[in-house]
Amino acid sequence: MNSLQLRVTYADTDQMGMVYYANYLLFFERGRTELLRDIGLEYKIIEERGFYFPVIHAECKYIAPAKYDDLIIIETKLFEITPASIVCSYKVKCNEKILVTGNTKHPFVNKMFKPVRFPKDIKELLEKNLEK
Repeated sequence: MNSLQLRVTYADTDQMGMVYYANYLLFFERGRTELLRDIGLEYKIIEERGFYFPVIHAECKYIAPAKYDDLIIIETKLFEITPASIVCSYKVKCNEKILVTGNTKHPFVNKMFKPVRFPKDIKELLEKNLEK
């Protein structure tokens, strides 16, 4: 699991002073990027090898709002692995209170956007870091 701490900026919020709902997907992406970096799979290296991890499914469950200047934590886990895709799960918290949960699914594709199986080294890194 990776924990990323962020301060909610004015640009993250809507007119009501709460984080705009779509911005949680951006928070998820930042958490996922840091999780992959922590396990040794930086996006830029994956792309240099000719592969991508596009999003094909995203879910958010909104429980409570984050507000301007809140210090939030995005917890990201590698939740599921198939031969050619991953699912990441997320919790956004403020002061230990869960605000939002969600998940995203990512096929592993080549530059032609065709799904491909993970190379052995990538599969081993992912499996080693799988959490349920």
